[in-house]
Amino acid sequence: MSKLTTSPVTPQCYHCGEDCRGELLHAHDKDFCCTGCQMVYEILNKSGMCDYYSISRNPGTSRKIKMREDKFVFLDDAKIAASLIRFSGEQQSHVNFYIPQIHCSSCLWLLENLHRLDAGVLSSKVNFIRKETDIVFDHHKTSLRKVAELLTSIGYEPYISFSDMKPSVTRISKNKIYKLGVAGFCFANIMLMSFPEYLGIDAKEQHLVNLFRFANLFLSLPVFFYSASEFYISAWKSLRHRFLNIDAPIVLAIWVTFARSLYEVMSHTGGGYFDSMSGIVFFMLAGRVLQDKTYQQLSFERDYTSYFPIAVTRLKNEQPETAALPDIRLDDTLLIHNEELIPADGIITRGKALIDYSFVTGESLPVAKETGEIVYAGGKQTGANIEILVIREVTQSYLTQLWNRNTETGRRDEERSFVHLLSRYFTLILFSIAAATAAWWYLHNPSHVWNAVTAVLIVACPCALLLSNTFTNANILRRFGRNHLYLRNAQVIEDMANADCIVFDKTGTLTTGRYQDILYEGEPLQEHQVKAIGALAAQSGHPFSKAISNWAGHAGTKQTVSGFCETAGKGIEGIVNGDLIALGSASFVHKAPHAREGSEVYVSIEEEVKGRFIFRNHYRDEIPSLLKRLGKNYRLAVLSGDNAGEQFYLREVMGFDAVLLFNQQPSDKLEAIKNLQSQGKKVMMIGDGLNDAGALQQSDVGIAVSESNNNFTPASDAILAAGELARLDRFLQLAKANRKVVMAAFVISVLYNLAGIFFAVKGLLSPMIAAILMPCSSISILLVTYGLSNFYSYRARLQ
Repeated sequence: MSKLTTSPVTPQCYHCGEDCRGELLHAHDKDFCCTGCQMVYEILNKSGMCDYYSISRNPGTSRKIKMREDKFVFLDDAKIAASLIRFSGEQQSHVNFYIPQIHCSSCLWLLENLHRLDAGVLSSKVNFIRKETDIVFDHHKTSLRKVAELLTSIGYEPYISFSDMKPSVTRISKNKIYKLGVAGFCFANIMLMSFPEYLGIDAKEQHLVNLFRFANLFLSLPVFFYSASEFYISAWKSLRHRFLNIDAPIVLAIWVTFARSLYEVMSHTGGGYFDSMSGIVFFMLAGRVLQDKTYQQLSFERDYTSYFPIAVTRLKNEQPETAALPDIRLDDTLLIHNEELIPADGIITRGKALIDYSFVTGESLPVAKETGEIVYAGGKQTGANIEILVIREVTQSYLTQLWNRNTETGRRDEERSFVHLLSRYFTLILFSIAAATAAWWYLHNPSHVWNAVTAVLIVACPCALLLSNTFTNANILRRFGRNHLYLRNAQVIEDMANADCIVFDKTGTLTTGRYQDILYEGEPLQEHQVKAIGALAAQSGHPFSKAISNWAGHAGTKQTVSGFCETAGKGIEGIVNGDLIALGSASFVHKAPHAREGSEVYVSIEEEVKGRFIFRNHYRDEIPSLLKRLGKNYRLAVLSGDNAGEQFYLREVMGFDAVLLFNQQPSDKLEAIKNLQSQGKKVMMIGDGLNDAGALQQSDVGIAVSESNNNFTPASDAILAAGELARLDRFLQLAKANRKVVMAAFVISVLYNLAGIFFAVKGLLSPMIAAILMPCSSISILLVTYGLSNFYSYRARLQ
C-alpha cells in the first residue's frame, strides 16, 4: 500500500489569491484562476480603478462560478423592487444591500466608488461592521437590477432574502436616546446652577438663590417624569411578576431625592438635590445605551425568511416567470437552478437532483433524487436544473415547521441574574435600616427623623451596584465584539459563566463542512494516471469529484474525456485517453471490498481496482487542542446529523466521558439537550445550521458559528466567527471574570454604604453631603470596574 499526495507549486490568482488549479490564464502580465477574475480586473482596469489591488493584496473573491444572466430578473418586478427600496423620489432611489464578501479596506474603497463604474450610481456608503452598503442611484439612468448586477460583476453579489421584504427594525430605541439626551442636558445645567450654592453665595446676591433653586426644579421635571420612566416601567413589570429587580431601589432613590428636594425648595429651607437625582438617571441610561450599542451589530432573531430567496422561477405554460415567495401556490411548477435553494416541498417532475441538506439535517453528503421523488424545502440543488411540483406551500413546508417548533424554556433574564437577586436582599435590608432609623429618632428626637431617613435612602442607593454591573457588562461585550463574539444581551455573559456542559455540532462547527483531508491508499499511480483521474472527476459536480479533481492537480494538461456517464448516488465512469476509468462506491467499482458508507471513493482503471480515496472532514485549526482543554473543566458532547465515520477520532480527542451521538435529526438534538438539562446541567450548545435551531434555543446558551463567507446563522444567544472558535475557552474565562469584577465592585459599594449609613443613622450626615458623596462613589466604582475588566481581558489574551 502506498500513500500518494501532490503538492505542486501553483501560481496565485492576482484578483482573489486562490491557487490557479484550473486552466491558467495569463493577461496584462497577471495570472488569473478563471475568466471571471480576469473579467473583474479588466472592468476595474478600464475604469482606472486598479488602486483596489494596491490597498490590500488579493482583495477579491473567486469568480469561478458564473452568474446566470437572469439571476436578478426578479428585481424588475415593481412589487419586489418597492419592498427593497427604502426611499424613492423624483430623481433618485435609496437601497441597502447586505454584501457578505466585504472583508478589507479594498472592499470599502471599491464599493464607495461605484459611481466611477456606473454613472447612474450617485453615491454609496459602506457599513463595514454590518457588511451593508447604502446605495443612492438615479432610477432614470439605471435600475435596481442593474445595480445588483454591477455589484455581482465585480465580485460583491448582494444577498437578498425573503426577510428583506419586511420593514427593518432599529435595535437601539430612539426613545431611549431621547431620554438620555434630555437627562444629560438637564443634569449639566442643574450642576452648573448648583455650584453657587455649594461654594457659597455673597449676601448681596442672595436674591438669586431662589431663582437658581426654582430653575433647577424646572429642569428636574423632564428628568423625573420622562427620562426616569425607563426605570419606572422596568420596576413595575418586575413587581407585577412578584419579583424585585434592581430598578426598584433605584426608583425609590429617585423618588426620595426628588421629594426631599421639592420640599426644601417649596419651603425655602434648602436647594434640594436635583443634581444627584438627574445624575443617577443620566448615568444609568448611559450604561444601558452603551450596552445596546455594543450588541446591535448583528441580528440574533432569525426565521426561515432569512434563509429563503426573495423570489423563484415559476413555469407557467412552459414559460418562465418570476414569482415572489408569498405568491407560490400548490401545484405550481418551479424551476430550480444549480446552487439554488428549494423553497417549498415538492415532487421532482424533470431532471435528476443532487440535494445538499447539510444546513437542514447536518448530513454532509448530497442526496441523489430521481424523477417522482419528494424533495424538501431548505435543500440546495448542486446538480443541473430540475423542475418540481409544489405539494406544500412555503408556510407549511418541513423547513418552516422546524423553525416554528416551540422550545419553551420558561426562563426570564431578571430571574437568572445574580445582580437582581442581590438587589432583592439589598432592598429589604435597606428598608429595615431606614425603618429602624426612623423608630430610633422618633423616640429620641423626632426632628431628626426626616433628615436621617432620607440620608439613609440617598446614601445607600444601589446605583453603584447597577452602574458596576452595567458598565462592566458593556466593556466585556465590547471586548467580545472586538474578538468577533457577539452576544444578544449582557445576560448571556452570566449564562456562559454558569455553563458546565458544552455540546457541539460537528459538520460546519467543529469542521469546515467540506471534505478537504483526502488520503489515497492502494497501488502507486503514475503521473498520467493521476491526471486522467483528475480529468474524469472534473466532469462531475459532486463534492467528492471536485475534491479528487483538486487533489489530482490536472491543471495545464489537456485530457480527452469521452463516454462520460454519471450514476446518481453511485459513481462516474468514462474513457480518458483510451483508458476506461471508474470512480465511485464499492458496488459501483467492480470487485471492490465493502466500504464504509459515505467516506470512501474507489478507483478502477480498465476494470482493475487500483485503490481508494479516504475522505475525512477537515477540522478547524486548533480544534483538537481546544476540546482537550475544555474536557478538563466541562462535560463535552457532540450531536451530529452526519454518519458515525469519525466516531473513533472524536472519542480519542474528547475522551471516553464525552457523549457522541450521530445521525441526529433536529428533534433528536432538541431532546438530547432537554435530557442533559434534566440531569441538572447548564448546557451551552454550539452549532451552525438550521438543524441546530431548536437545540440552540432550548439550551441555556446557544452560540451560532458563522463562516466569514456565510450570510446566515440560525436564531441564537450569540454569534461567533468560525475562525475564533478555537478561543472559546478564553471567552469562557473572561465571562467568569465578569462576575468577579461585579462582585468586587459590589463589595466596595457595600463598604461605602455601611460607612455612610453609620453616620447617617447617627444624624451626623446631612442629605447635602450624602448627595455629593453618592455621585463621587459612582464615578469611583466605574473606574474600578473598567480597570478590572480590562485587566481580566488582557489576562485572557483577548485584546
